[in-house]
Amino acid sequence: MAKLLKVNDINVYYGAIHAIKGISLDVDEGEIVTLIGANGAGKSTTLKTISGIMRTKTGNIEFDGKDISRTPAHKVVEMGLSQVPEGRRIFMQMTVKENLEMGAFTAPKDTIEDSLENVYSHFPRLKERYKQVAGTLSGGELQMLAMGRALMSQPKLMMLDEPSMGLAPVLVEQIFEIIHNLHEAGTTILLVEQNARMALSIADRAYVLETGKVTLSGSAKELMNNDSVRKAYLGE
Repeated sequence: MAKLLKVNDINVYYGAIHAIKGISLDVDEGEIVTLIGANGAGKSTTLKTISGIMRTKTGNIEFDGKDISRTPAHKVVEMGLSQVPEGRRIFMQMTVKENLEMGAFTAPKDTIEDSLENVYSHFPRLKERYKQVAGTLSGGELQMLAMGRALMSQPKLMMLDEPSMGLAPVLVEQIFEIIHNLHEAGTTILLVEQNARMALSIADRAYVLETGKVTLSGSAKELMNNDSVRKAYLGE
């Protein structure tokens, strides 16, 4: 499989704080790759750097064969890389449909209706509520809306940052089923998730981040059976 994303030795700072310390990782086209680790390990910062919200001091980031290390975030979206941010970040005063249309701001106008129908096929609940103000949705519906908004740009790679955060267990299972279905439909996914068991259960490969560094990597199955991972992240 072709390398869709290559992150090479990136170092990222918050002022004097060295948050990302020489991280390298890659994602092949058609994979689900997950980053697991404790709070503060650098998972979300890694995604923000890939998407162009933050900048690396060293190394480079390649997406679909092009160096995007200095590419503005909106141009990264145009190239086919979308991110579902931690905490959803929905426009609460806008309707469901208006939020979805915001996700297509880089797309040609004549593709928006087809993109909406694609999103509704994955998220029938959003079609039922397309006129509803987003601020009245449940937590699970807000997560669906955030994912649907990212799909509107027709991404080659979707990055998901803590999609299960704050959701009841039954909704967590539902969200992960949707992630699995998106992958089956052809979307490549880079997933950041504190629920390591759920993340590893659907991923092809995984990286473990600790204090801004990759400390382990391998197939999801290998890491699921790794004693240190089981003790630190699976509660065993």
